[in-house]
Amino acid sequence: MITRLYTALRDLALKLWREVAKFGVVGGVAFLIDSAIFLWLISGPMDDSHVKSKAIAVAVATLFSWVGNRYWTFRHRRTKTRARELIMFVLMNLIGLGIQSGCVVVSYYLLGLTSTTASFVSGSIVGMGLAMVFRFIAYKHWVFTGDAEGASEEQGLHMLSDRELVTGEVEQVQKD
Repeated sequence: MITRLYTALRDLALKLWREVAKFGVVGGVAFLIDSAIFLWLISGPMDDSHVKSKAIAVAVATLFSWVGNRYWTFRHRRTKTRARELIMFVLMNLIGLGIQSGCVVVSYYLLGLTSTTASFVSGSIVGMGLAMVFRFIAYKHWVFTGDAEGASEEQGLHMLSDRELVTGEVEQVQKD
């Protein structure tokens, strides 16, 4: 049984590693954006409102994340209906915002940990970690649900691979 579980997990990791890696890069940059804005706000202009500061920081990082995930991580799964995709992206990020802000609420109000460091750890480490797992699953299953083959063929486009993007060597595709 353990061998089958190990094999299933290994096969899943091999299948998803590129998306997970790209999601991690976009998420890492979004984390830096979120953390910098959050620390700036709770150390200055909004030092008395840690929860609102977290919400603002997450909102700005979410805008970056939308672009990075739509045009890089899940570019092969974009849908033709951008409005639906954007609405679902915003909805999933609102849930993620709730997860992160909820961690700050628990830390700040229930546990009485009111320091800047405690709010940072609860919102940007614990909260973002939990929200990150939720977001990857949500983006993959509910947001970016398109089929690159159908969208590309219909528009007469060629989806560039990562190698083509990096090297600039774009394969010429003949349309039948």
